[in-house]
Amino acid sequence: MEMYLLFLALIPGILIIIYIFRKDKVESEPLSLIFKLLIFGALSCIPAVFMEGFMGTLMPAGLTEGSVGYAVFTAFLVAALCEEVCKFVLLWLGSWRNSNFNYRFDGIVFGVCVAVGFALLENVLYVLQGGVYVALMRGVMAVPLHAFCGVFMGVHYGAAKRYSVEGKHSKATGSIFLALFAPFVIHGIYDSLAFMGAYGTTFILLAFVLFMYIVAIRVVKRYSREDWHAGFYQQQQATLRVSK
Repeated sequence: MEMYLLFLALIPGILIIIYIFRKDKVESEPLSLIFKLLIFGALSCIPAVFMEGFMGTLMPAGLTEGSVGYAVFTAFLVAALCEEVCKFVLLWLGSWRNSNFNYRFDGIVFGVCVAVGFALLENVLYVLQGGVYVALMRGVMAVPLHAFCGVFMGVHYGAAKRYSVEGKHSKATGSIFLALFAPFVIHGIYDSLAFMGAYGTTFILLAFVLFMYIVAIRVVKRYSREDWHAGFYQQQQATLRVSK
């Protein structure tokens, strides 16, 4: 039974990685790098746990469990902030200086890999405790949520890399901020709605997840289609040749 649950816990993330990998039309990333970033994503769970524990101690005394304020604080400042920061740090450490990071869509591939790595470890722990129902619900909700965050982190992370290569450091800094802020907002909204389920937000949560499916798929398709023209070093080398 545990092997069956393990399979159910892993398959959603694996399918997402396969989808993103196949959308990388210009230059597929080495599988060794994909596995490395998945592992880095799983490892990001460790500091996230400690950060969440610390942030939990900062919760105002007036926020009682079950209240809207408690749900929003926990969603944004405990879960979303800590988890997205940790994922971003491991994403940066695992890919920023990698020579394979030479197209903007690579940022999406790398961002999703780290996000899914985090989601897979988290999902295994939840599913082994909660069973088949938890596996099915998280497979269509929580795991894709992390992937959505990875997509939008990756869009701005790829932009930051391109601006950095072009010497536009202020724009690179702005893109790094967005690479953290966009998934923070998405994650915070999702968790707030999930934590406030008792207030009748379940249907709003389902609508939000459906909306994010549509938007994320459209973003992935767009950047995959435009990636032929979004290489970093080719433009830089051409500029250098002209200047000589």
